[in-house]
Amino acid sequence: MKHIPRKRFGQNFLTDDTVLYNIIRVIDPQPQDTMVEIGPGLAAMTRLLLDGVEQMHVVELDRDLVERLKKSFDPKRLIIHSADALQFDFASIPVPAGSKLRVVGNLPYNISSPLLFHLAEMAPHVQDQHFMLQKEVVERMVAEPGSKTYGRLSVMLQWRYHMELMFVVPPTAFDPPPRVDSAIVRMIPLPNPLPCDQAKLEQVVLKAFSQRRKVIRNCLAGMFVESDLLEAGVDPQARPETIPLEQYVALANRL
Repeated sequence: MKHIPRKRFGQNFLTDDTVLYNIIRVIDPQPQDTMVEIGPGLAAMTRLLLDGVEQMHVVELDRDLVERLKKSFDPKRLIIHSADALQFDFASIPVPAGSKLRVVGNLPYNISSPLLFHLAEMAPHVQDQHFMLQKEVVERMVAEPGSKTYGRLSVMLQWRYHMELMFVVPPTAFDPPPRVDSAIVRMIPLPNPLPCDQAKLEQVVLKAFSQRRKVIRNCLAGMFVESDLLEAGVDPQARPETIPLEQYVALANRL
């Protein structure tokens, strides 16, 4: 029976075989990997991943799709978690000693940012992440200081990960086709992120980028005085999108 994509779950199913094989080539699954796929949908990518790994996990919210997966796969090879990825405890997936989790998925565009922040808490236990996201979101993730797309997402994720836009995927690769281009991003957790309290960094970055057109001194008024900015190496007249990660970390460490 044909599954009707559900708008409330942000379902756009990847159907282009060339794109699928390119994604698998980028992920390069190995037999012993502990792989978890977020939102397997109609399992187009799941089947190809299972050709490369002995066993894998999937997290799926749509109960109809969960039932479909149960009927289609050997439960010893595909372990299905019927759950919302935003609430799911990825640390509950057992990983052999000395290895880490590999996370993949075609992430629903409507929850991509909160899901990325949720997964960031798991970064020390993750080997890598490969996601399909809206191209615009990936561009924000990998943006350099000084670009128009550099912002909160760039700073918070670059503090935790090395990230790379791998390739762009056109709307025609999906059913139904989304209205925007997508892109594949590779995220590798940094072994030694700059020492910093995440909540304080988030606080500084959120306030800094809430008024992008103002200079940083005005954006952070009430949180820092000008001497604080200067001691952190920040030009008080600079705009938020020109300030590198290291300086935001220095500010967070002054809070």
